[in-house]
Amino acid sequence: MAKAAIHPNAEGGLDAHCGNCGAKLEFAPGTHHLNCPYCGTENEIPESLEDVEEIPLDDFLHKQNTEHVDVEVLECNGCGALNPFDAVKVAQNCMFCGAHLLVKDASKKHQIKPGALIPFKLKKDKAVILWNEWTKKLWFAPNDLKKMTNGPDGLKGVYIPHWTFDAQTETSYSGQRGVYRYEQESYTTTENGNTVTKTRTKRYTDWYPAAGHVSHFFDDVLILGSESLPRKKALALEPWNFDEVIPFREEYLKGFFVEGYTVPLERGYEQGSQVMNNRIRWMVKQDIGGDDQRIHGLDTDWSDQTFKLLLLPIYVSAYRFKGKTYRFLVNGQTGEVQGERPYSVKKIALLVIAILMVIGLIIAFGGNKE
Repeated sequence: MAKAAIHPNAEGGLDAHCGNCGAKLEFAPGTHHLNCPYCGTENEIPESLEDVEEIPLDDFLHKQNTEHVDVEVLECNGCGALNPFDAVKVAQNCMFCGAHLLVKDASKKHQIKPGALIPFKLKKDKAVILWNEWTKKLWFAPNDLKKMTNGPDGLKGVYIPHWTFDAQTETSYSGQRGVYRYEQESYTTTENGNTVTKTRTKRYTDWYPAAGHVSHFFDDVLILGSESLPRKKALALEPWNFDEVIPFREEYLKGFFVEGYTVPLERGYEQGSQVMNNRIRWMVKQDIGGDDQRIHGLDTDWSDQTFKLLLLPIYVSAYRFKGKTYRFLVNGQTGEVQGERPYSVKKIALLVIAILMVIGLIIAFGGNKE
């Protein structure tokens, strides 16, 4: 195995060249080396001896002292995505919605430098197979869609930005614990013109004062840093194996794309805080116990709050069908598949007609028997 030649380029990034023939290298998913597409030599990526850095949140919000980079991007007017800039192309399509982009519209964004990533583990050919399997299982999908292999623009491996948040929380609460009590009661009703007396069980809730304290450390609360992906589909790609998170190394990006974040840190923190607050309320209810709970007051002390910008590997295809854009996503670590899909109105109409015909035949034969 050769050792890659790594050196800075004019854009402030790193170029990686084969130690055998000098050609540009690409990261090989599922490994820790760079492959040469020309001579096939495997070039080792030096192992990082550093730990993944968690950045103190207060320091950043008040001092803005986190390392930033200037990233040249093409911002999509359709979905708002920050597409990687490719100076070789005069025009390109947005990877996330298929909209047309012009290189002349490129701009630079001042962004926080990623601190960690999960490298691609799934190779592209496997992601294409998963696409084909997914489309074949779709009910009422148009025939033309099932003939597509991986969308008109192809399936692209993209590192999608995510924020992660850590926090130690200490919460004091006051509320009430509800305990169910059941009693039998008599009531009268009319049956067949006669008044009858019956019994039924009625549930009551007895409320008792409750107060206490819950302590919890939140580790890697994950918030999507992109607004270009369908949120529900992106969240459905979870869970991620965080044991495979490594410190950011540019070598793992070679051959793949990186989307710039469109959810700023402040907004990401608001979303992360809401996730943590919801979890705290759930833990308080568990601590109160009983059959039902009421929360009257919460007082949470937050400490050791940190964050990082994490890049997660996702294969993305934006394909247009009958004038509408659909997105297909594959978790580049686990292979989880999520996608948007069109429906064939013709197939649904034919099914409805067939059902109505069957119902008509049943009615007809039932009438003949009489």
